[in-house]
Amino acid sequence: MKPLTAANKLGIYLPAAPEEFQNSMISRSELDALRSDPPQWLTDLQTNGPFPRDVIAKKLGVSIAGLARGGVTEALTGDAIEELVASPPQWLVRERRTQIQVRKDAERIKEKQEARRTAGNRPTKLRNL
Repeated sequence: MKPLTAANKLGIYLPAAPEEFQNSMISRSELDALRSDPPQWLTDLQTNGPFPRDVIAKKLGVSIAGLARGGVTEALTGDAIEELVASPPQWLVRERRTQIQVRKDAERIKEKQEARRTAGNRPTKLRNL
């Protein structure tokens, strides 16, 4: 697989990885080996960063689009993320509230669809059999 795909699966920021990782194709067995027995550079990147946007968004509790709206376009280290969490700027507070509302709406829609399915007179589907 391409180095970018492997980096995404490992949750690391590709430009921060060693040059040999960035410039070589990674097999599935090599990826499994990196996951089961990570080298020091991988452990450091997964612990301290810099982190890719999806990991930053997850750690901050916002969406990737929320990061962009907040002006976060670069990879952040663990210390920078902790600093944002310790004293959240206004955009982070707003995006967290937005994310909570999005999750509530998604849950409400899911419950509404489930209620509609159970209220109908159609027989239930036999799934997973």
